[in-house]
Amino acid sequence: MSAPTVTQDAVESVVRAVARGRRRRSLRRRLIITTLAVLVVAAFAVTLMAGQRFYPPGDVLRVILGEQVPGASFTVGRLRLPRAVLAVVAGFSFGLAGVTFQTMLRNPLASPDIIGISSGASAAAAIAIVSLSLGGTQVSVLAIVSALAVALLVYTLAFKDGVVGTRLILIGIGIAAILDSVTSYVLSRAGEWDLQEAMRWLTGSLNGTTWEQVLPALVALVVLTPVLLVRAGDLSALQLGDDTASALGVRVERTRVVVIVAAVGLIAFATAAAGPIAFVAFLSGPIAARILGAGGSLLVPSGLVGALLVLVADFAGQYAFGTRYPVGVVTGVLGAPYLVYLIVRTHRAGGSL
Repeated sequence: MSAPTVTQDAVESVVRAVARGRRRRSLRRRLIITTLAVLVVAAFAVTLMAGQRFYPPGDVLRVILGEQVPGASFTVGRLRLPRAVLAVVAGFSFGLAGVTFQTMLRNPLASPDIIGISSGASAAAAIAIVSLSLGGTQVSVLAIVSALAVALLVYTLAFKDGVVGTRLILIGIGIAAILDSVTSYVLSRAGEWDLQEAMRWLTGSLNGTTWEQVLPALVALVVLTPVLLVRAGDLSALQLGDDTASALGVRVERTRVVVIVAAVGLIAFATAAAGPIAFVAFLSGPIAARILGAGGSLLVPSGLVGALLVLVADFAGQYAFGTRYPVGVVTGVLGAPYLVYLIVRTHRAGGSL
C-alpha cells in the first residue's frame, strides 16, 4: 500500500489556517491589553474625581494642566493625584516583577511576597523606624538596599550548578520566616508612636503620599521596565528549562541575573514608596494568564492588572467599608485565600512547590 500523497493545496490550506489562528490570537491579545489599559485609566479618573467630595472631570483636568481651581487644586492636586499616580506605579511595578519571577522559575508561588524580598524591605524599615529613629528618605533607602541584599542572599544560597526554582522558593520562604521574626521582635520593643508609624509602613499604605515618594519609584519603573521587556523572549525560553533555553541561544545565567536585578529593583523602589502591598505581585500574573490564555508574554498585562488591583483596592479601602483601611489590608484579604487554594491544588495534584 502506497503512502498517501500530501498535495500542495493541502499544505497551503494548513498554513493559511495556522496564520488565521495566529492573527486571531494576536487580535484578541491586543484587545485584552487595550481593555486593561482603559480600565486602569478609568479607575485612575474615578480615584481623582470621587471621594468625600465629587469634582467633575473638567475641574480635574484643569488641575492636572496646572490651573488653580478653588478646592480642587488642594484636594485633587495635592492629595488625590500623587496617591493615584503612586497606586499605578507601585501596582505596575509589583505586577511586572511578580510575573517575572513566576515565569523565570516556572512556579506561581515564586513571588517576591513569598520568597523573602518584601520581608527584607519590611525588616529594614522596622529597624530603621523603631531602633534607629529614622524616617522618610532614610527608611526608603534602607528598604531598597535590604531588598537587594536579600535577593542576592537567596540567589547565592539557591545556586548549585544553576538555580532550581523549587530550591530558590524553599530557601526564600525560610529567609522570609527569619526576617518576619526579626520584624515581630523589633515591633514588640517599639514605643507607641514608633509602633504606629512602623505598622502604617509595614501594612502597605498610600496615605499621605507626596511627590517625593512617587518620583523615585516612577524613575525606577521607567528605567527598569524596558530592561524586562527586552528580555521577554529569553524569559519565555527559560520556561522550557535551562537546557532547552541554552539550545535556543539564551545565555541562561546572564539572563537570569539581569532579570532578577531589574525585578528586584522594581519591587524595592515600589516597596520603599508604598510599603509591601500584600499579594499584588503574587496575584497579578495568574489573573493575567487566566484572562489572556496560553501564548505570549504576560509582562505588560500583569503590570496593568497590578495597577488596576492597587487602584481599586485603595479606593475600596477608603470608601467601601464605612471605615478606612490601608490598601495592603484589602489586597491581603484578596490574596490570602488564593494562596491557600494554590497550595491545596498543588498538593492534590501530587506536585511540590
